[in-house]
Amino acid sequence: MNNLERMKRFHQAKWNEPIIYEISEPGARAVLVPGPCCECTSAEEAVASLPSAMLRKESPKLPEVAQLQLVRHYNHLSQENIGVDGNIDIGQGTCTMKYNPKVNERLAGDAKLSEMHPLQPEGTAQGILELFYRTGELFKEISGLDVFSMQPGGGSHGVLALASIVRAYWRDMGEENKRDEIITTLFSHPADCAVPIVKGYKVTIIQPDAEGYPDIEAFKAAVSDHTAAIFFTNPEDTGIFNVRIKEFTRIAHERGILCCYDQANANGLLGVTRTVEADFDMSFFNLHKTFGAPHGCGGPATGMVAAKKELRPYMPVPLVEHSPEKGYYLDFDLPKSCGKIKSFWGIAPVVVKAYSWIMSLGAEGLREVSRVAVLNNNYCMKKILAIRGASISFPNHRPRVEQARYSWQKLKEDTGFGTADVQRCVADFGTHYWSSHEPWVIPEPFTIEPSESYSKQDLDDYTAVLAEIARMCYEEPEAVRRAPVNSTVHHIDHDYFDDPAKYAITWRAYNKKYKGYFEPR
Repeated sequence: MNNLERMKRFHQAKWNEPIIYEISEPGARAVLVPGPCCECTSAEEAVASLPSAMLRKESPKLPEVAQLQLVRHYNHLSQENIGVDGNIDIGQGTCTMKYNPKVNERLAGDAKLSEMHPLQPEGTAQGILELFYRTGELFKEISGLDVFSMQPGGGSHGVLALASIVRAYWRDMGEENKRDEIITTLFSHPADCAVPIVKGYKVTIIQPDAEGYPDIEAFKAAVSDHTAAIFFTNPEDTGIFNVRIKEFTRIAHERGILCCYDQANANGLLGVTRTVEADFDMSFFNLHKTFGAPHGCGGPATGMVAAKKELRPYMPVPLVEHSPEKGYYLDFDLPKSCGKIKSFWGIAPVVVKAYSWIMSLGAEGLREVSRVAVLNNNYCMKKILAIRGASISFPNHRPRVEQARYSWQKLKEDTGFGTADVQRCVADFGTHYWSSHEPWVIPEPFTIEPSESYSKQDLDDYTAVLAEIARMCYEEPEAVRRAPVNSTVHHIDHDYFDDPAKYAITWRAYNKKYKGYFEPR
């Protein structure tokens, strides 16, 4: 049996698993907590020893579940998942999803780290502060920049930190009200447009030219004395690397404009080119994703912010520093700082995993990551463009860096089936396909980012699945209309994601609106 036949026989377990609160039974226990220690002889005595202001008025409403039911519950949920441990997930384009070594989980889960408290004195936290500091030193080599903060909780949060630094800088220069515009590009990440708006800036979006590069003449016309900063992703989500990027930053700097680099697509650049060589003033990196820490579509994550030394006064506080006298310490002495970006000092387990990943690879290993990621992407591109109905954005521009944005427009014109139909079919092969490219600037879009994690066989299997689905669209339309039939979720109803009136972002709101899975009261 070849791999495509094996994948066609995939059938996912479906449990219609209730939420854990719905299987709660009063008095049931999965584990017994340790008994009282020290001088106390009972739980009541231990509670009585606490200050009254610290006591709850009522017990927390935690689910009460026996251990076997708890194990079954989470096993059922895991069987309804698709992830890299069981599937090929290269279809998660633009998010650099890759295999994350399990040994790094062991390191991050060590009790010496996991049992620390974020408010314990610096003198008792020298180990983790040293690790934060060392990670920053590694990124000085990777980026060429001078100062770092690992406080932001993800990529978009990193963009928020950059925009906050921009505002603090211009406030200090006395031009906060004059410099009220940000320039970005159409295929930079949406956060590069959305976040400056949240910070109160006007945003200008530069359209691409015929080759897929940001139009430099439009850029020249857009910059002015009102421009506070540019926010560019490079390579963009089309996988096209802007080889004229230094011309853009030169033009910006001539007008005194700050240059901010979105490096969420750095997986094909590690050890090849650096932030400073493109003459950006600031950037962020995703320690999750790019540097081998899981993200899990919602965190925990770390969008490390980096900047040239001239911008150190405006960085988020505190910075992790070191001196022979103080050892490793948190520096709050930045009077012009943009402030705190996140509670406490950052997501320590993500930093531990990223540090471990970088140290295990070394400088040459990082370069090899980029070489293999680019090779895998261009191998995939050649195979995908041989599939009937598939095409690529800006077809005159090849090759791409670590990802590429494709289109099923021809398939749609020929068969009536587009990218959403392909997405449903892919689930029947036990794998994954990401199609959230709204607004669809590229018609019927899909983005593939293989990264360095996948073998040639994996790439052959995944592209064979896409080819088989395209064949089905032309030859077995009824099978496509029924799909997916083998996965946990069948036809996805987007109403609950698209309509704010149907959101339930807390358990209480969910209980108020729904009595079960998407059954309105």
